[in-house]
Amino acid sequence: MESNKKYWKGLEEYNNTPDFVKNNKNEFAEPLPIEDVLNEAGLSTVTPRRDFLKALGFGLGAVTLAACQSTPLKKSIPYLVKPEEVTPGIPNYYTSSFNGQSILVKTREGRPIKIEPNPNAGQFNCGTDARAQASVLDLYDVSKLKAPAMVKGGQAEETTWAKIDSFVKGELAKAQAGGKKIRIVASTVNSPSTNAVIAQFVTKYPAAKLVQYDAVSYTGIIQANQNSFGKAVLPKYNFDKADLIVSFSADFLGTWISGEEFTSQYTANRNYKSLENKKMSRHIQFESGMSLTGTNADTRVPVKLSEEGPALIALYNAITGGALPGGTLGNNTTADKVIKLVAKELLQAKGKGLVVCGSNDVSTQILVNAINAAIGSYGTTIDLDNPCYLYAGNDAEFNGLVAEMSRGEVGAVLFLNSNPVYDAANAKAFTDALAKVPAKISFSDRADETATLCDAIAINHNYLESWGDANAYEGYYSIVQPTINPVFNSRQAEESLLTWADAPVKDYYQFVRSNWEAKMLPAVGLKWEEVLDKGVVTATAKTAGAYSFTLSLGAVATSIANSSKALTKDVELQVYENIPMRDGKNANNAFLQELPDPVSKVTWDNFVALAPKYAEKLKVKEFDVVTVKGSNGYSVDLPVLIQPGQAQGTASIALGYGRTKVGKAGNDVGKNAFPFVSFANGTFQYATTVTITPTGATYELAQTQTHHSFEGRNVIREATFKEYLKDPAAGTGKGEGHKDYDLWDQYEKPGNNWVMAIDLNACTGCGSCIVACNVENNIPVVGRDEVRRRREMHWIRIDRYYSYETPTGDVTREKEIAKLEDLDHVSVVHQPMLCQHCDHAPCETVCPVLATVHSSDGLNHMAYNRCVGTRYCANNCPYKVRRFNWFNYWNDSRFDNYLNNEFTQLVLNPDVTTRSRGVMEKCSMCIQRIQGGKLQAKMEKRPLKDGDIKMACQEACSANAIVFGDANDPNSEVSKALRSERIYYVLEEINVKPGIGYMTKIRNTDTTVQA
Repeated sequence: MESNKKYWKGLEEYNNTPDFVKNNKNEFAEPLPIEDVLNEAGLSTVTPRRDFLKALGFGLGAVTLAACQSTPLKKSIPYLVKPEEVTPGIPNYYTSSFNGQSILVKTREGRPIKIEPNPNAGQFNCGTDARAQASVLDLYDVSKLKAPAMVKGGQAEETTWAKIDSFVKGELAKAQAGGKKIRIVASTVNSPSTNAVIAQFVTKYPAAKLVQYDAVSYTGIIQANQNSFGKAVLPKYNFDKADLIVSFSADFLGTWISGEEFTSQYTANRNYKSLENKKMSRHIQFESGMSLTGTNADTRVPVKLSEEGPALIALYNAITGGALPGGTLGNNTTADKVIKLVAKELLQAKGKGLVVCGSNDVSTQILVNAINAAIGSYGTTIDLDNPCYLYAGNDAEFNGLVAEMSRGEVGAVLFLNSNPVYDAANAKAFTDALAKVPAKISFSDRADETATLCDAIAINHNYLESWGDANAYEGYYSIVQPTINPVFNSRQAEESLLTWADAPVKDYYQFVRSNWEAKMLPAVGLKWEEVLDKGVVTATAKTAGAYSFTLSLGAVATSIANSSKALTKDVELQVYENIPMRDGKNANNAFLQELPDPVSKVTWDNFVALAPKYAEKLKVKEFDVVTVKGSNGYSVDLPVLIQPGQAQGTASIALGYGRTKVGKAGNDVGKNAFPFVSFANGTFQYATTVTITPTGATYELAQTQTHHSFEGRNVIREATFKEYLKDPAAGTGKGEGHKDYDLWDQYEKPGNNWVMAIDLNACTGCGSCIVACNVENNIPVVGRDEVRRRREMHWIRIDRYYSYETPTGDVTREKEIAKLEDLDHVSVVHQPMLCQHCDHAPCETVCPVLATVHSSDGLNHMAYNRCVGTRYCANNCPYKVRRFNWFNYWNDSRFDNYLNNEFTQLVLNPDVTTRSRGVMEKCSMCIQRIQGGKLQAKMEKRPLKDGDIKMACQEACSANAIVFGDANDPNSEVSKALRSERIYYVLEEINVKPGIGYMTKIRNTDTTVQA
C-alpha cells in the first residue's frame, strides 16, 4: 500500500517559504568572488569590452592558479636518534581510556591524531561518541596555560612548580593547624588509583574530604536506590535484554548516563540481523522536548513537564491496580490512552520490560523503581549488583559545602575536573561563599571561570599525557597511559596531591603500577605489560539478583503531585544536555561546536525551542530573540527555534553554552542555562517555570539542515514491523518499476568493488561519524558565519526528516499548514548522506578537467591538484554531497579559533592532504585506509580479508549502522547486508547506480494488546 506520509527536512521546506524556494533553486547561494580577485589585481570589471575580456582572462587564470597552488611548505626535523618504536609513516596504537571507556589512540611520529574503540573491551566495545572522537583536538588547544600560575586580580601569572608547591603546602598546613576544613571538589572519581591518592592525602591532612559534584546530576537515581533497596548505586541497565522499553524524558541514546553503550545495546534488537530473525524491541517515549531518543522511538508522546509525574503515577496504578492519588493527566487524552496500553504491554512482557526516567527527583525515581519491581525488571533488564560508577556526585553534599564555605569553616578548597563557578545550580551563592575561603587551588588546564577566582592553578595533564585507570562498572577496569610527553609544563593532579602529602612515592606512574600489582593483577592473573597491551581487565560479573519493592508510596505520590503542581505556572522550562556540548566542559572544541545538534541541526549556539502552535500563541516567530526569565530572577536573551514535537506550554534550552573563560572557540557562544537549575528535595532539578517576552530583535541561528532539497523525491523508505513480517521488502518500493537508460558503458571490477550498506533502523543520528570523519580526513571547521552561508565542509551529514501520515494522499499544502497541532506528533527519520560513489556518476561527466574520475574498484576519486573550482560537479550531484573549499582555513586569521596555528595543526592526519582554497571536496571512502589495508596484507603475504579495512565513520558508530566492504566477496558482511530484502538505493530511479545501499526504517508501532 502506498504511504501517504509527507517528509520534510525543516519548517522552511514544510511551509515552502520564499527564502527556501530562492536558496534551493539556486545551486550556488553565492557566486565565485571574481570581483574580489580582479580588485586585488588592480583591475575592475567596470571597463571597456576589450579591457574587460583581458581582465576576465586574468581573473579566471588567477582563480585557477589559486585553486592549483602548491601544498604549503612543511618543515621537518630528522631524528638524531630515532626512537625504536617509531617508524616514520607507520602508526602506533596505544590503549587508553576516555570517560571510563577503553579506547585505542592512534599516533603518528609521536603525536596522537585519532581515537578508536578498543576491540578488547568486550561487551563495552561499543563505538565512541562525538566527544571521544573530538577529544584529540583538546590536546593541542592553544587556549591552555603553558605553565602553573598564581592568580592575581583574576589574571594568571606563570610561575614555577616549586613556588606552587611551597604556597599550597603552607596553606594546607595553616588550614589544618587552624582547625579549618579542607575540601577537594571533583566531578565523579571512578579511578581506583586516584581514590588511593586521595586517601593518602587525607591521611596527611585529616581535615580533608572529597566532595563529588557532577554538573549534570544523577543523585536522584542513586538516592532512590538507597531508599528502595539499601544500595546507593547507579544501576547497570540492559537495553539489549528488553523487549519493551518505556522512557520518560531519559535521552538514553544521547546524553543519559552512557549513550554509546546504550545505543549498542538498543540497536542489537533492532538492526538488520535482529530483523532477519523476526525480532524487534518496542520503544515508547514520553517527553516534553524532542530528544535524540525521542526521534528514534516507535511511538513518541509529547507530555508537559508537569504531566510526567502524574503519567508515572497513572502507569503504576494501571500496572498494580493501586490507587495512588495524582495520576490524572488532564486534557492530554493521547498520553492517557497510551499509558493504559503501555501498562498492559509491560505486564505481558514481564521480566523483559524496562522503564527509565530522566528526572533527578528522588520521589519520581522511587516510583520508577516500584514500577520496574512490579514488572520483574530487576535481575534481567536492571542490574543492581554490577552497578555503574560513571556518576557518583552527591548534590546534598555539594550544597552543604557551599554552606560550610559561607560560614567560614573551610580553610582550603581544591578543584579537580570541576568548574562550579560556571555550572553550579546557584553560581552566585557559590562564588560569594568561595570568596570566604583563604586558599583556593585549581587543577584546571586553563584559567577558566573557577580557576580565575583561585589563588593558584596547578595545571593538569590532558588525559592523552596521563597515567591512570578507570572503573566504569563493577568488575570492569580500563587503563590510561600517556601517548605523548607533556606538551606544556603541566603536572598530573594526582602527582601534585602526592607531592603536597609528602607521600613516599610521588611518581604517579610508579604509584599506578604498584596499586595494580598489589590489588587488581593478582585477582585476574595478568602481568602489568599485558594490561597495557590489552587496555582492559574484566572480572567475572556477579549474578544479578531480583529485588522486591516494599516501601509505602503515599508520601512519594504527594511529593510528586506537589512538584508537578508547582510547574503549572507560566511556561514550563526544561534545561537539558545536547549531543555536541553536553555540560560545557569541552566548549572550546571547534569540532563539537560545529557538530549539528541531531534534532535541531543548529551549530554554534543554543536557543529556546518552542512548539509551532505555542509560538504562534506567544506571538513569536523563528529567530525572534526573547527574554527568558526564571522564578529566581535570572534571565537570558535567546533566539527562538520552532521545534516540531515540542510539548505545548513548554520550552527547552540546552546547557553547556555561555562559557566566558574557556578559549577562543568557546567564549561567548550561546547563553548559560545552568542558573535555571534549582536545588529542591535534596537534588538539583532541571525543570522550572519561566516567562518568555519578545525583545523585538532577531538572530539567525546557523543551521545545516535545509541547505539542500530533494524536491519531493522519495529518499526515505519506511514500513511497520507488522508489514515487514508479512513482506520483508515492505516499504522499499521494489516492484514500482522504472526503466533504465544507460549513457555509460559497463565495466567489470575484477579486483575489489568497494561498497557500503547503511541500516536506517540502527542509525540513531548521534553524529559521532561526522566528527570521526572530520578528524580522519582533516576537514576544516568554518565557523558560525560560514555555516549561515551554507558553506559547512562536512563530508558526511545526517539528514533529519520529519513526517506524519496524512488522511489522504491529496491533502493540500494550505490544509497541512493550518493543522499546526499535527506538528506535535511528528515522527523522525535520520539518514546519513555522503558521496554515493555512483557507478554512473553524473559529476564525472561534467568536470572539464577530469578532476573527478572513477576507479577500477568502484570509487569516485578527486584529484585536488586538477580541480579549478568550477563547481559543475556539485551542480550535477543529485545528493548534494560535494563541498567547495572557499578559504585556506589553515592559514586565515578568520579561522584562528581552530587550525590557524602550527601547534594545533599537529592534530592533522599526515595520510590525508590538506586542501588549498578553490577545490571541491567530498567523501573519499577513506582511501588512505583502503590503501593501508592493502599494503598491510601485501606485507604479510596474504589476501585481503573482510574487516581488514574499516571506514572512520564505521568504526566510530556505536549502533553498527554502517557496513563497508568488498561486494566482489560474496561472504563479506557488506555483501550479506546488501542482499537484505530491506535494501533500497536513494534516487535509484535516475540510474546513477549509487554504491551505497540503505535499509528501510522499520517501526514497531503495532501494539499486541487491546485498549
